Amino acid sequence: MMQLSRRNMMLGTGATALLAACGNPIGGQGADILDARVDTARDFLRNTYPSLNELFQNARGILYIPVITEAGLFVGGSYGRGALRIDDITVDYYSATRASVGFQLGAQQYAHALFFMTEQALQDFRMSEGWAASADLRYATPSQGGSMGAETTTQFAPVIAVVFGQSGMLAGASLAGVRYARIIP
Repeated sequence: MMQLSRRNMMLGTGATALLAACGNPIGGQGADILDARVDTARDFLRNTYPSLNELFQNARGILYIPVITEAGLFVGGSYGRGALRIDDITVDYYSATRASVGFQLGAQQYAHALFFMTEQALQDFRMSEGWAASADLRYATPSQGGSMGAETTTQFAPVIAVVFGQSGMLAGASLAGVRYARIIP
């Protein structure tokens, strides 16, 4: 196991900053551009995975992060920005960040959406200083023929994550340990 040192922490912080600067530019990305990207991600999900219609109908709110850029060489990080929508209207903007240490090599981009299925889960998310994805998060994952599976047991979870649009060469895309924070674009 790799020992966490000041040097590795600096490398992880540097990797996250580099991802923010290159993969998802912070400067010059206003609300209009972010909303357009969210619209594209939402439309892609609705058109590509019609099996998610029940989630769309029953969700109290949906956080769309249209592009997460992740890279790692033993120390890694990821960063993305998106919008929380209630009744398909943007109410807040959020960033998603994560730093990691361990055996990893490569880079990838992906998108994800968090479906808040209960009013309490949505309220907890909105009222927190920095909400972290946890073990309570349930995934709806791609299954045969490009359909997205959201089993009945999953639909009763307070928060359901859908990870989609993966490209790159880094194994897996997990949201464990991702921290979401409100931002002003």
